[in-house]
Amino acid sequence: MLLAIDVGNTHTVLGLFEGDEVIEHWRIATDARRTADEIAVVLQGLLGQSPLLKGADVDGIALCSTVPSVLNEMREMCRRYYGDVTAVIVEPGIRTGVPVRMDNPKEVGSDRIVNALAAIQLYGGPCIIVDFGTATSFDAVSAKGEYIGAVTAPGIEISVDALAAAGAQLHKVELIRPRSVIAKNTVEALQSGIIYGFAGQVDGIVERMAAELADDPDDVTVVATGSAAPLVVSEARSIDVHEPWLTLIGLRLIYHRNTA
Repeated sequence: MLLAIDVGNTHTVLGLFEGDEVIEHWRIATDARRTADEIAVVLQGLLGQSPLLKGADVDGIALCSTVPSVLNEMREMCRRYYGDVTAVIVEPGIRTGVPVRMDNPKEVGSDRIVNALAAIQLYGGPCIIVDFGTATSFDAVSAKGEYIGAVTAPGIEISVDALAAAGAQLHKVELIRPRSVIAKNTVEALQSGIIYGFAGQVDGIVERMAAELADDPDDVTVVATGSAAPLVVSEARSIDVHEPWLTLIGLRLIYHRNTA
């Protein structure tokens, strides 16, 4: 079985593949203070409690990280605790098959390249990936499968935290769809502003990106992923498909590309 690990700024998502299917998954907080030994304890605890792993072993690891300090500890964890397992870490020198047409390709996060590969394999190009994570990231992939540019906006949870911190009479609310757009109380007013506000942001940015990406914007497939995507997907008119495991799928593809 292949273990795919996507280390983000806020959460780390782990997925267990049997063939090309995600059969188990976990989401834990990303903690830059965790050592390789602590990461191993958490990982072994998760794997140990899964009934799907009884009698089976992890025989491959695919990993990407947007947090350099965590990446170093993850690398050490793989070396010390899974030294006999083939590990592919997405970093310079790893074959992704995605040409990066940016002024400085090294600035592009590894997770964004992984997402681009998965999207182009699953849905073809041109496409736009909207990743609802710590930031809301918009990635443009050409019809040729090239990563050609991006837009980055504040994420939903960061925006909610900032609003609650700055507003004396505002507080964090449960992020669910309110009864109506025009709210009758403060809680629903915040919910409406957050959900419909971000849906409008997504539609506006995607519309402009698609116009630059293709002669016919209708040819562009818009793929949503990320932990906060379910809050917005049903309200954003521009989203064509929601793939929650896009990054994990991309990691699986890169693993096989580099171990074949």
